[in-house]
Amino acid sequence: MYNNVAKTYQDAERSVISGRETESRVLMKGALKLKACQDNWDADNRDEVLEDALVFNQQIWSILQTELMREDHPMPRKLRMDLLALAAFVDKRIFEVLAYPSPEKIDTIININRNIAAGLNGSSPSKHPM
Repeated sequence: MYNNVAKTYQDAERSVISGRETESRVLMKGALKLKACQDNWDADNRDEVLEDALVFNQQIWSILQTELMREDHPMPRKLRMDLLALAAFVDKRIFEVLAYPSPEKIDTIININRNIAAGLNGSSPSKHPM
């Protein structure tokens, strides 16, 4: 599964896009995977699809956490700490959804991904189709 997230980053970078655009695209992909699961909640393979989407999102946020913890990261320390706290919240929510699945609980992760992706692109979340 980690390879899928890494491959998404690599594929996007091969297209010569900025790191911010790459991060935005990967966050949106995570949101879309969760949204597809949410929209098909009663599907026979829901548990498998949900786990795949949640693990994908967990890996995204783990990579972001690793980057944010770098001593030489150019982002202001306060903003990095705020994003790390948000990442911890996302981690907690992912584990909560894995333990007690509910389509409503997925909304939070979807919205966080969409808002961070929009911020990285300098646009509003409404401009990212879902």
